[in-house]
Amino acid sequence: MITGIILASGYSRRMKKDKLIMNINGKPMVEWAIRACSNSKLDHIILVYRSPKVKEIGDKYRIKNIYNEKAYLGQSEGIKLGIKSVRNADGYMFLTGDMPYIDSKLIDRLIEEHKKTPNSIIVPYYNGKQGMPTIFPKEYKEDFLNINGDKGGRDIIRKNPNLVKKIYIRDEKLGMDIDTMEDVERLNV
Repeated sequence: MITGIILASGYSRRMKKDKLIMNINGKPMVEWAIRACSNSKLDHIILVYRSPKVKEIGDKYRIKNIYNEKAYLGQSEGIKLGIKSVRNADGYMFLTGDMPYIDSKLIDRLIEEHKKTPNSIIVPYYNGKQGMPTIFPKEYKEDFLNINGDKGGRDIIRKNPNLVKKIYIRDEKLGMDIDTMEDVERLNV
């Protein structure tokens, strides 16, 4: 069983407004990630949110929504909430809500790779750069519960290079996240 955890409780500091509800090609940005997960082979989907507007979008897809009251402490809090909310996961897929081009085919491909090598950390690479979504086996649950601050799984990946299975993705747009108004303008052309 693979649980998808959508991290959508950040503050969009570089954007200076809530980027997750900004319109990207006719939908709020976060809806693209939620929709891709909903159409994928993920067994469970958890949306970790801060904004009530983001929760409303999650409600449309009937996924589990968890409010992150400690979002100000960084990404690690959302990760912990997501992991604590599921009991019997074999693996955790982490992705962010600011990935409007992610699709269910990519998610399913990563899930298939996890099934082939369930003890590996599945990491997509776009144009040679490490990206998301990533899948971690359940054995890393405690490691995630002990991280603090604005951190995700990069330290775990760095400490376990022999367990990382790199998946090279040709279309780097699939892994693109949005951080600035320039990124948004480029998408909505």
